[in-house]
Amino acid sequence: MADIGRSTAELLKDSTPAHVVQYFAAFSVAMGGLSFGTGLGFTSPANPLYNATGTLDETELNLFTSIVNLGALVGGPLAGLLINVLGRKGSMMSSVVLSLAAWALIAFGEDFAPLLSGRIIAGVFTGMTCLVVPTYIGEVSSADIRGALGSSFQLMVTIGILYAYVFGSFIDNTRTLALICAIPTVVYAVLLFFIRESPTFHIAKGKDDEARETLQKLRGKNYDVEPEFRTLRDTQEILNRSTVTMKDLLQPHILKPVLISLATMFFQQTSGINAVLFNLGSIFESANTGMDFNDSAIVVGIVQVIATAVAVPLMDRAGRKILLTTSAAVMALSLVALGLAFYVDGLSWLPLTSLIVYIAAFSVGYGPIPWVLMGEMFSLEVRAAASGLAILTNWGTAFIVTLIFDPLQDAIHEYGTYWMFAGICVVNTIFCVMVVPETKGKTLQEIAAHFGGPELKDDTKPPVGGEKAEASV
Repeated sequence: MADIGRSTAELLKDSTPAHVVQYFAAFSVAMGGLSFGTGLGFTSPANPLYNATGTLDETELNLFTSIVNLGALVGGPLAGLLINVLGRKGSMMSSVVLSLAAWALIAFGEDFAPLLSGRIIAGVFTGMTCLVVPTYIGEVSSADIRGALGSSFQLMVTIGILYAYVFGSFIDNTRTLALICAIPTVVYAVLLFFIRESPTFHIAKGKDDEARETLQKLRGKNYDVEPEFRTLRDTQEILNRSTVTMKDLLQPHILKPVLISLATMFFQQTSGINAVLFNLGSIFESANTGMDFNDSAIVVGIVQVIATAVAVPLMDRAGRKILLTTSAAVMALSLVALGLAFYVDGLSWLPLTSLIVYIAAFSVGYGPIPWVLMGEMFSLEVRAAASGLAILTNWGTAFIVTLIFDPLQDAIHEYGTYWMFAGICVVNTIFCVMVVPETKGKTLQEIAAHFGGPELKDDTKPPVGGEKAEASV
């Protein structure tokens, strides 16, 4: 049991793990992020085409754009169930079937019903991928490169969005664009055949020999996997013995980090990010910038990819709290500027400039960090349930925001909508300064202690239930 507290240096002192197989595994599953990123970016170039051909009216377009979030709301909890039944690899392979079915409906659907069904199914794929892929990457990565490999998922999502923007800039047929956007899913499906199941899942199913074999393949033949294997097995034993009651969940040291995480997920989406990304082409088209709206969207997409890549080293240098605070403040300013571009005539340069700043600020802070905090602040015993709740909050809020985006613009004009999002970002900035803790460089025990969690005298004890939880083991 003592191996659970071993540091990264101790785990690596006997030999250095090989990285090639890990890189391949992480890249293979991160293609899932690129696959659903194309779905997120698809509506930006496609919606003007649907509108021009009369395939969808304004109300149908609004629902077609936003409904993917509702599908993701279902996909997250579904994946939480499937990963413990089908395994991580099995869950990803089953999600591929959904993605291909979704693109087939979107590509060949000729009226609202099949198109909407395709977007719902695409959303289920998105929600499943958001949970399963980061889980798998975290479980197969060695400690020395886990951070870098974990960040690859968010980066691939932004590349997928840019992929849709680029092809949408010169393809004027929604069927062709949908089929091209389905290509990353096909590549994802092929790569999944060559990866191994997570060693954590093997251990959970009592398949210790398979877990050792997989760890050895991932870490290289000269690496001693026994310390890591014992750590995984002992952690699983703790999870198998732990019981968490509703009373435990209401304890301040558990409830506080859960509420903070839910709040950051809420603020992430009420910044208007998905509403903007899903409707980027329409925004530029109505702003009369003098630049082709698809070209403008591509510029913003490139900025998003670069900023997401820059965020990886910044997160462990600047810290989570300062990046979140700065991100929220800069988003507020850029949204004020974007609203001003619609309020005052003659500022054709301002929409693109303000959206570049807005997307860059989001990508280095409020894009990745709420997901990082979700993994850092939840104690082991409640992580699965709390993570599912966080995902529900994120995609549920995203659905509401994207659904009301067009009606809001009709009710309070474009400038009023962006200024409303700016006001929320101001509140968010104050929240980050006053409430969000800094977790950079802190162990899970130190983070728990910050919220008043019990001190662990023995690392075999579950941290959430105190004496009651220990007695229940």
